[in-house]
Amino acid sequence: MTTRFDSFREFYPFYLSEHRNRTSRRLHFIGSCGVLALVAVAILQSNAWWLLAALVCGYGFAWVGHFFFEKNRPATFRHPLYSFVGDWAMFKDILSGKIPF
Repeated sequence: MTTRFDSFREFYPFYLSEHRNRTSRRLHFIGSCGVLALVAVAILQSNAWWLLAALVCGYGFAWVGHFFFEKNRPATFRHPLYSFVGDWAMFKDILSGKIPF
């Protein structure tokens, strides 16, 4: 059963509860770094195919974290928009030291 969230503020604690495993958070962080690098390459080379690589990189690392370390189903399947925002909020929180890397 899918829980309904009325705001991202309400969703984010749930999102973090789905990312308790440190290795999973690290994989998400590495995938997000890869996304940023691949988007830069796409812009620098004016080649949109790199955006597909960015998508595969970001979700690939995250899903490995969920399936092999968290042992849960990624929130992307149930809450795609909030999950996307959550990835970047967690990335920022890891960079700032609010969440341990």
